[in-house]
Amino acid sequence: MSNPTAAILIIGNEILSGRTQDVNVNFLAKRLAARGIQLSEVRVVPDIAHRIINAVNELRASYDMLFTTGGIGPTHDDITSECVAEAFGVPWEPHAETFAIMEKAMPAGAFNSARQRMATMPRGAVPIPNKISVAPGFSIGNVHVMAGVPRIMQSMYDALEPSLPEGTPIAMRAVYGMGVMEGAIAAGLSAIQDKFADVDLGSYPFRRETSGGVAIVAKGTDMARLEQAIAEATALIASHGIDPVQGEPA
Repeated sequence: MSNPTAAILIIGNEILSGRTQDVNVNFLAKRLAARGIQLSEVRVVPDIAHRIINAVNELRASYDMLFTTGGIGPTHDDITSECVAEAFGVPWEPHAETFAIMEKAMPAGAFNSARQRMATMPRGAVPIPNKISVAPGFSIGNVHVMAGVPRIMQSMYDALEPSLPEGTPIAMRAVYGMGVMEGAIAAGLSAIQDKFADVDLGSYPFRRETSGGVAIVAKGTDMARLEQAIAEATALIASHGIDPVQGEPA
């Protein structure tokens, strides 16, 4: 049985402008791999309704689950929630339980119309709580809508994770060589990939202050095959007179 698949949809002009550096993909990719969920695509879209709606519909149809980050705050450009409602063809309406919780948690008069947006969800959505702030994310169908702020998103994912499907954990092994050139090992690496078609094998050049090299990374669910592939990659580096180092370069 193949592992479940997933996509991440990052929503926000601040990511596309370069003002904010996304760190959520790194967190989610690692946690999904450990659960045996294959992250197959990451997409970034601006705060434009039709772009969000189209991306949500395309990605939720293409993969077993979709995780979105960003656009669920109280301001005018936080439109993810209503766009997800539109994508599912359901009303966007106050979520009674969330509305009551948020109203109770805030001082009198503080739960204004802007904050009430964070208690408004697609009909049928299930809230995703977090320990950082009172405003939740939500799940509807196979779509999980979370905050863009990393600490809050991570708290939401922690709450959500036990309900997600599981597959065989996706492991990773790496080896690198200082001074080896990617072009010198390309043919040998292709041969290893052909031999281990069930292993995802990649080469990643890097540069340090005084020298550089190439890291070879193998990912897969069969540990024996993974170890065999990285052993052959290690021998490939050594065949060029370079001492291989297990792991990734610091």
